Amino acid sequence: MDRRQFGGVASGWVASVLLIAAHKVEAAGGLASLSEGEASQGLKLALEKGANAAISLLGRTDGFLGNPKVRIPLPGFLESASKILKTMGQGKKIDELVTSMNRAAETAVPMAKDLLVGAVKNMSVRDAKNILTGGDTSVTTFFAEKTREPLNVKFLPVVTKATEKVGLAERYNNVAGKVAGYGLVKKEDANIQQYVTGKTLDGMYLVIGEEEKKIRQDPIGTGSALLGKVFGALK
Repeated sequence: MDRRQFGGVASGWVASVLLIAAHKVEAAGGLASLSEGEASQGLKLALEKGANAAISLLGRTDGFLGNPKVRIPLPGFLESASKILKTMGQGKKIDELVTSMNRAAETAVPMAKDLLVGAVKNMSVRDAKNILTGGDTSVTTFFAEKTREPLNVKFLPVVTKATEKVGLAERYNNVAGKVAGYGLVKKEDANIQQYVTGKTLDGMYLVIGEEEKKIRQDPIGTGSALLGKVFGALK
């Protein structure tokens, strides 16, 4: 089956799911009034809107550093030791490391656009079902499942380049790597580059999730007639 054939099947299936649920609304409007094209386009538009919102908000100066919801803190082991390190004259290095971690995240996020858009274009029938029948964060779950692993690979070099400029990062890795075997540091926190990459992805998916909730709660407020019609019918 080529992409055009698959697109037609997926589009028809998405519309079917919406129409099956039509008993929840009046027959004169709501889901029953949606065409196959509207159902498919509305779903894809919602996915792309969430992805673009995350990139726009986070992929700029202070997108992470200036946002307490996603600001990346020091790993637990280093956070606990930071007060002691500051009394030893390492305060500047600590601040430089935190800044470099968050700047790395801000630089990496725009690189996610192609993979996020690609995930939407290649959305399967099962994906559509999970999104339409899932909870408020089903779109977030969709993106995380489809893009987290490849984005981890894509982001890591950017994060590494930014954090390796601060000598404290390498020293942290040396110490954390040794004590991780004793259970004193979480495995995912034992390497600061991997830690920052993971937190970058967490922040991006969080923002996508928040945008999804906005669409579900107030589809008319998005300013898109199509989103208002499709997601308004699902309310």
